Amino acid sequence: MVNSASTLTRWVPLIFVVLWSTGFIGAKYALPYVEPFNLLLIRMLITLVVFAALMLFFRSKWPSRQQILHQLVVGSLVHAAYLGGVFAAIKLEMPAGIAALLVGLQPLLTALMAWSTLGERLHPRQWIGLLLGLVGVAMVLLRGQDLGQFDISMGALMAAMLALLGISIGTLYQKRFGAGVDLISASFFQYLATALWMALLSYFFENQQVEWHPQLIWSLAWLVFGLSVTAILLLMYMIREGEASKVASYFYLVPPLTALEAWLLFDEVLSIGAIAGVLVTVVGVFLVLKAPGNPARSVKLNEKRGNL
Repeated sequence: MVNSASTLTRWVPLIFVVLWSTGFIGAKYALPYVEPFNLLLIRMLITLVVFAALMLFFRSKWPSRQQILHQLVVGSLVHAAYLGGVFAAIKLEMPAGIAALLVGLQPLLTALMAWSTLGERLHPRQWIGLLLGLVGVAMVLLRGQDLGQFDISMGALMAAMLALLGISIGTLYQKRFGAGVDLISASFFQYLATALWMALLSYFFENQQVEWHPQLIWSLAWLVFGLSVTAILLLMYMIREGEASKVASYFYLVPPLTALEAWLLFDEVLSIGAIAGVLVTVVGVFLVLKAPGNPARSVKLNEKRGNL
């Protein structure tokens, strides 16, 4: 049983990356029929119902008042700020590739924050890996794009930076204050905060019109059960069990994998340069995860581990 559990744990990051990478694909299928903030609101409301049922089924431990407040903050950062920021940037006509590239700074920013706030220490080879990962993501997302062909508004830039800061700070916040919280209960309150934010954004900036096309329904089902349920539980598990900088490095694999999926599903061009970028990214993540450890590499802030 121990070996089986250990083997399953090793597959968690790969499963997470595959699921997380489909988020942009699911959104692309859904957005022709609904506005972005309203899409996120509907997604969050359905997800809340699912997690409420999961809490009852597994008899999840109810968090303390302080833990609830912490999870509301995490939800506001990891979900509301990140998803809302990315969708807002694209809505304000920032090219999706550029938005993803800016958010792709997250592993490097998280590593810097973890080094300065959590005491995590990275081997020089791991810093090289983080930089290589960023270079690889840029190679994938900027393939064939002429940077002189478009202007980026200040509003779009601020939205993208909000998404970057949200998921980076949120990852560290969950690592610091999420110890001992049942993952299902924690996710419920994260999504509660997100739903409230999306309701406000949709009310003030959108008209709430929805065309209930079968494509939208199937996309919503995947976004809820594939990402909001499965992928997020895996992410919270990885944050709880691992170092924040290493967990963040997996996000470097998401844009290249999304590019491959878009090539398969939407016939988007995948150039030789993009393929080379995928390889560079994989090498960078490998260096982050496999570099020799430092005996004093981390300050262990989460001795107590919650139960799923």
